[in-house]
Amino acid sequence: MENQLNKYIAVAYQLYTVENGKEELVEEAPADKPFVFISGFGIALEAFENGVKDLPKGEEFTLGIDCEEAYGTHEDERVLDLDKAIFSINGHFDHENIYKDAVVPLQNEDGNRFMGRVLEVSEDKVKMDLNHPLADKDLLFKGRMVENREATNEEIQNLMNHLNGESCGCGGCGGGCDHHHHDHEHDGCCCH
Repeated sequence: MENQLNKYIAVAYQLYTVENGKEELVEEAPADKPFVFISGFGIALEAFENGVKDLPKGEEFTLGIDCEEAYGTHEDERVLDLDKAIFSINGHFDHENIYKDAVVPLQNEDGNRFMGRVLEVSEDKVKMDLNHPLADKDLLFKGRMVENREATNEEIQNLMNHLNGESCGCGGCGGGCDHHHHDHEHDGCCCH
């Protein structure tokens, strides 16, 4: 990894899930707001990065990734019953943001951030699914390379600052961040 060239990559794509041969569009990064990342930092899915990093600018591609190499399988132990008190503000439950099917950002004791989806709100508990929304899904990317060049030292430094938790503005993301596509559960910078 030490000698590997860090590339600045911008990709326009449509992301489909594939089930029983049927494709369903779940996400799109258009050419004017592409998904932007620097290779070698674990920002994009490894299988996605390996599939596109050597493609020239302007190249169109179709890339299939099975669920094991994407977001894994759905794990029952990642469905938790959390005390309602966790979601209270000034002693009042946060009804505005915590409701069935809401997707909310969470943080654990180690400071890792991840997204959870509310399955159910009961009298004293919130049932939360921490599995990735695309767990159990085979993915199909259809896209085009918007940019592929060597990353500058400044771009790499800016990314390192983001990964180390320094201020994170949308400008540094190239407008292309989204929670489906990169692994910001552990680190990184996202603008929704």
